Amino acid sequence: MMQADTFPLGLLSLEREGETPLYQQLYAGIRQAILERQLAPAARLPSSRDLAELLGVSRNTVVNAYEQLLAEGYLEARVGAGTYVSSRLPEAFLHTRNRPASATRVSGNRPLSELGRAFARNAPRTRKQYRVFPQGVPDTNHFPFADWARLVSRHYRRAPNRLVNYGQAPAGYRPLREALAEHLQAARAVRCEPEQIIIVGGSQQALYLTGQILLERGDRVWFEDPGYPGARNALRVTGPTLVPVPVDEEGLDVPAGEALAPAARLAYVTPSHQFPLGWTMSLPRRFRLLQWAEENDAWILEDDYDSEYRYGGPPLASLQGLDKGRRVIYAGTFSKVLFPGLRLGYVVAPPDLVDAFIVARSLVNLSAPGVPQAVLAEFIEEGHFTRHIRRMRNLYKERRDALVTAVEAELGGLLELGPLDAGLHVSAWLPAGSDAEAIAGAALAREVMVTPLSRLALAPLEREGLVLGFAAATPQEIREGVRRLARVIDR
Repeated sequence: MMQADTFPLGLLSLEREGETPLYQQLYAGIRQAILERQLAPAARLPSSRDLAELLGVSRNTVVNAYEQLLAEGYLEARVGAGTYVSSRLPEAFLHTRNRPASATRVSGNRPLSELGRAFARNAPRTRKQYRVFPQGVPDTNHFPFADWARLVSRHYRRAPNRLVNYGQAPAGYRPLREALAEHLQAARAVRCEPEQIIIVGGSQQALYLTGQILLERGDRVWFEDPGYPGARNALRVTGPTLVPVPVDEEGLDVPAGEALAPAARLAYVTPSHQFPLGWTMSLPRRFRLLQWAEENDAWILEDDYDSEYRYGGPPLASLQGLDKGRRVIYAGTFSKVLFPGLRLGYVVAPPDLVDAFIVARSLVNLSAPGVPQAVLAEFIEEGHFTRHIRRMRNLYKERRDALVTAVEAELGGLLELGPLDAGLHVSAWLPAGSDAEAIAGAALAREVMVTPLSRLALAPLEREGLVLGFAAATPQEIREGVRRLARVIDR
């Protein structure tokens, strides 16, 4: 029998004050010892009572660990004889401790599908988020969570089966689609019926589904340059060619797009607040873009990501509201106006695309979670949504003004701010010859997060710049962030 002096107690380092239960720690330690051949096949383990005494834990702790290992096949029980390491484990999966590193390294050319290779090529970089100047990050500290929690509690007390079981409508919760249609018609001049709205997991899923439904390998897509990298990656995975179309003070340069790729299949635009430069697409450009789509049997994807926040008047009407030919797919999100963790967005599809969007959406994850949709519907119907946007618009305007004042005081002549009338960020042009990547790296070391415009562009830029998000930081944090950035740029 394996005794205290033969059982590898050193492998079983239990953290008595750790968050992981002791039986899970014991299970993991024995499992690892088996895989690394420190407990050989057919080796007999101490009884649960003996091992409990050896380790100074309760017998139930050992019993639970043994039972899990027995269930997974690492151990085998022999009636009247005790508990043993399984003798049927494949030899190839043992000896991991002594296996050369090259034998366990994952190959860089493992076979993937064409779509899988596209996913791998476009994997996003994850970074720690800072409060000062990250783009697209709202302030959730001022969200009315008490009202939200009350609505959540109400729905879970009712616990309706239609909200928590399978069988929910893949297009989304009907009352939410009705409330959203009414809001979009009033606030954004979107022409739609509830039947045209599909609830999705944020605008990123809306962009991805659009690419899956409409684009083939070899199709050409007009893409604002510089533009939103999330859209760039979502659209390109099916293999189309993204054609960088320049942006000027009137928004997407439609004549340039017509010259570069007159027969493109789709145009991606952010007409109400161009990302990242902040321009608004002029009315003549909007009509010309719609005319191009109609004449060339093309589609327009309108990403209306943050236009609720306009500081010089009411939000501008959508491009979709001008569309008589039903060529515009309109995508929006609640991540910026409520909170990112909600993960709810929507697509307003032309009637002849609705069925395709519903089926594609159901294949991704059947439907959006039912209770958050029901809560959001009541949040809109009870007026909380409109009041919250109004409060946050005033808050963000104060922070935008703090940024402008601080830049004028600390960086006058070194940083030229772009349009300031909408959104949660502003673009800022650097002096000629500046190295935006070096500035961003040095700023990040000082916990100031800025994005070089060149990272958002497909074609080389004539002039370098930065994107500064101002929504997540307080005025005091903004002023301090600008001072730190000024020291970096001065150097």
